[in-house]
Amino acid sequence: MLFVNYPKCTTCRKAKKFLDANGIDYISRHIAEEKPTKEELSLWIEKSGEDIKKFFNTSGKLYKDMNLKDKLKDMSYEEKLGLLSTDGMLVKRPILVFEDKVLVGFKEDKWLEAVK
Repeated sequence: MLFVNYPKCTTCRKAKKFLDANGIDYISRHIAEEKPTKEELSLWIEKSGEDIKKFFNTSGKLYKDMNLKDKLKDMSYEEKLGLLSTDGMLVKRPILVFEDKVLVGFKEDKWLEAVK
């Protein structure tokens, strides 16, 4: 599985600790150094069953600086997808990518259920 994260993020560090403690094999990917493509994001959103809004890092500086809270509601899905793919720091993390599902954000109980 793929673990998409930002190493300085405390939630990502908790998620990594969880994966390691549970003996889960994963490939780690630094979201800022290797940002997700539009195609990847589209697939991940579909597999997650979540709305695209869930994939925005709403607590991030870039999100706030760009005033996206107000702008997103007037954007199409394709515009949102394009925007997400421009900068990994706009994307909520961590993301855990399985073959058939995707988890965005770290909720230990959901992750525990998914990795069993």
